[in-house]
Amino acid sequence: MKTAGNQASIAIVILNWNGRALLEEFLPSVIATDYPQASVWLADNASTDDSVEFVKQHYPQVKLVVLDKNWGFAEGYNKALQQIEADYYLLLNSDVEMTPDCVSKVMTELQKDPSVGAAQPKILAQKQKTHFEYAGACGGFLDKWGYSFCRGRIFDTVEEDILQYQQKMEIAWAGGCAIFVKSTLYHKLNGLDADFFAHFEEIDLCWRLRRAGYKVMVYPQATVYHVGGATLSSGSPRKTYLNFRNNLAMLIKNLPTSKLLWLLPWRMVLDGVAGIKFLADRQPKNLWAVIKAHWSIEWRFFFWLKKRRLAKEAIESCAISKEEQVVEYPKSILLAYFGKKQQKYSDLNL
Repeated sequence: MKTAGNQASIAIVILNWNGRALLEEFLPSVIATDYPQASVWLADNASTDDSVEFVKQHYPQVKLVVLDKNWGFAEGYNKALQQIEADYYLLLNSDVEMTPDCVSKVMTELQKDPSVGAAQPKILAQKQKTHFEYAGACGGFLDKWGYSFCRGRIFDTVEEDILQYQQKMEIAWAGGCAIFVKSTLYHKLNGLDADFFAHFEEIDLCWRLRRAGYKVMVYPQATVYHVGGATLSSGSPRKTYLNFRNNLAMLIKNLPTSKLLWLLPWRMVLDGVAGIKFLADRQPKNLWAVIKAHWSIEWRFFFWLKKRRLAKEAIESCAISKEEQVVEYPKSILLAYFGKKQQKYSDLNL
């Protein structure tokens, strides 16, 4: 649905649940976007505060999708986006401060290259704007074992932004707090996986896009500032459980069969080592979370195999190539970080 001047349209969609304070603080920066073909939407997950009333009163230009109950992050977006038409979506967290030209800069790049399925801007920390933000930073990657890290953040080491990563580049995954995605592909690939609940759902979506032959990009000339950490604290056993379970589920869904057969058992061994470290660090609840994550995968293994088959069918329905856009760090990020003390992306010699 190209608009006047043959410019693609984009819907900036903020999923909200009881986020009145965040909307009051950050919505003005979203409204101030200078991209003329952008519409701003609030997808409300049945909030019990006055979020919807606040937006209606103060920002009548913001369009509303009010869901019948709290569907969570992934399913909330899936249900809301079924009601929103645009060439592209920007899935934007409610705790993100945007720069006025962010959307324009990313959209200019996206319209140059139709093979890009998803993208992200540079994501800096809203509370420390000189540094990258943990979740997304300047583009996400996966190592040979399926562990995730970012350009600008490896494990708990977050780099200062001194413009060292200003070149645009192809990445493995885009940060979910501000991810641009082609709307047709989002729907054909069945969107975010609601069974993940939280964590890794954007990585899984980006992997499916790459399997369909599309590129995922980061455009660092565009910037947003993300508060982050609003859902679950970093030391939360629930977060540990979701991270370990969803990472394994993602591998089952997306790895080639020949690689999955040998990698999955070894990954569970490596996860066990991480569990032992939790115990050594006197974090028994996190050790138990790892154990429960593995049990969940084992008990529901055939459930995830079915999802693997369904994902493959969806990918084949929209693929532009039979070859996956492979973006992988070919070594172990664990060995690089903990063994070789390569704690910055620039240390990895990629």
